[in-house]
Amino acid sequence: MARMNRSMRDLVWALLVALVLLRTLVVNLHPPMPGTGDPALLLRDGEPAPAIELQGTLLTDPRPLGSSGGCSALVQLPVGRSELRFDHCPQPLQQGWQVAAVGRLRQPRPAPHPLLSGAAERLARQEVSSQLQVDALRVLARPATPLADLRRRLAERLIAGAGAERGGILAALVLGSAVTPLPLEVREAFRAAGLSHALAASGFHLSVLLGAVLPLTRRLPAALRLPLSGVAMGLFILLAGPQPSVLRAVLMSSMALLALEAGRHGRPLALLAASALLLLLLQPRWLADVGFQLSVVATAALLVSSGPLERGLRSWLPPWCAGWLAPATAVPLAACLWTLPLQLQHFGVVPGYALLANLLAAPLLTPLTLGAMLLALVGLVLPFLQTLLLPPLAWLAGLLLAISQTVAALPMAQWQLGRPAPLPLLVLTSGLLLLLLPALAGRWRRAAPALLVLAAVVHLAALRADQLLLVHQGSMDLLVARHRGRGAVVSVRADASSCHQARQLGAGLGISRFDWALLLDPLAADQPRCWQELAGLALGGSHGQLPFVPGQRLTSPGLSAEPIDTASRAVLLSLNRRRWLLLPDRQDLWNWRDRQADAGATNRLDGIWLGFRPKRTEQDWLRRQGRAQIWISGAAQPRWPAQWRASGPSGSLQAAGG
Repeated sequence: MARMNRSMRDLVWALLVALVLLRTLVVNLHPPMPGTGDPALLLRDGEPAPAIELQGTLLTDPRPLGSSGGCSALVQLPVGRSELRFDHCPQPLQQGWQVAAVGRLRQPRPAPHPLLSGAAERLARQEVSSQLQVDALRVLARPATPLADLRRRLAERLIAGAGAERGGILAALVLGSAVTPLPLEVREAFRAAGLSHALAASGFHLSVLLGAVLPLTRRLPAALRLPLSGVAMGLFILLAGPQPSVLRAVLMSSMALLALEAGRHGRPLALLAASALLLLLLQPRWLADVGFQLSVVATAALLVSSGPLERGLRSWLPPWCAGWLAPATAVPLAACLWTLPLQLQHFGVVPGYALLANLLAAPLLTPLTLGAMLLALVGLVLPFLQTLLLPPLAWLAGLLLAISQTVAALPMAQWQLGRPAPLPLLVLTSGLLLLLLPALAGRWRRAAPALLVLAAVVHLAALRADQLLLVHQGSMDLLVARHRGRGAVVSVRADASSCHQARQLGAGLGISRFDWALLLDPLAADQPRCWQELAGLALGGSHGQLPFVPGQRLTSPGLSAEPIDTASRAVLLSLNRRRWLLLPDRQDLWNWRDRQADAGATNRLDGIWLGFRPKRTEQDWLRRQGRAQIWISGAAQPRWPAQWRASGPSGSLQAAGG
């Protein structure tokens, strides 16, 4: 009878889990529908964006948009939300203020390619369906925002006392990097070293906080212990913000504390699953949140695999260092292995020395985190003491920064492995689970190495395949040619946004650095350093001059580009044995048409790319020129030939090389 009851209970739990996950998947697969009164309902496909005034309350401080100089901020409207976008960051403008913004309303653009991030996908997770390009803004009211002011004041004091870099690190240890104005160079160094988790508000920071509070309250009655622990967790949420990873950690810790007070030892995996499922039941779209995914998977790694890995390392390491090195290595090793599929899926880049960086940083993180929290508390109560206590913590923060910068500067600090296709990613995940789950022993575990090798072979074969890829969005056109694991990029524009998109494509395709980059923009690049870091050679025009003239050629093994004439930007791109003619604008097509003596030259082309939609007469002429495949940036038209393909307003096209 007891066994039957247990089976029924397990069945009920399995059905509940299945229902929650099914609902979560359904919600994430369908975009959010704006409610009645949401300004997104005013938008119509194919029509100009209307000029409109929106009034609402700012949900965030304005945040910089990369290196463009612009900013964005979310605004809560009477119905729905929108994102305000500014060409220049307005000052001052703060979270909680009520504003009226006038500008052009538009739909957020989806990502033109799966390897790129899109505003539509990002904002959908925040239940935002529209963007407003702000032309004019006025502040209607400045209500009191004590919580936002507290966060801002804490960060400003630490940064003023220890500098932008060290003070920013201390502030991130208290508030989390999501709400801290950290310099971009610091973020990049921690990311490249595999230490981003140290600055993101997570379960580790909560464990440090509870590790200080619980011993102090151990001798108090339960009626005081739980409220004090609850206050500590509440302050953690208030300071770090209700981020998915923060709420997951707080909910799981609360369940564990309640179980302990009730005289029971809660199973950690069950608590993790219960907290994650409860949050997904309340907010299904958090399933697509990278921070939530990494938080759950990394916590599961520590609960399931750190113990077996530690025991295995103890038996393998020399006795004189096994006692301290085995546990110090097992925790980051388990987290790195478990989160590897997520790292590849979302970024295509894996920190090559993450294990080394975590071993070096581990002795600093706990005292730094606890010290930063105490320093923030002292700064609120006794500000003059903060000046005395800040120097040693600033020195430790500088040491942590030096570790991250040193590791990030090592050769192969970032492995550009590319983002795998779904099938090899699934095979990789299966192999890692068979290898790391202690319960899967025997013959099933023997299949793990074969699955890992299979995933690596399939993925490497895809990375080395020849391919021509076009990505189009608005006025941006990028063409990436790949040959045997190397690549070259042609960009119509030389702005920083195009460079950033090209960098994302390179990371997703497993290209650490392009052989060369050809910029067909007659204006000089506004961020030349970006293009120089992106490619071994970046060739662009300036002052209206073309980047090169007939007789000159950009070339690397299997890849080359050469101009057609001096009167246009037309380029002949060669990818292995295939030849593509690139015609960025209509004038280039006319110049090339005038040069055609016969159709034979066209027949020797494998494809033609047009950076514009051809008119009817141009379409008729192109039809008569042979059977070359034709790509067009923009929306398709009915009755086009089968070999004509259009990218759409925001999309991509790809073809295999040969």
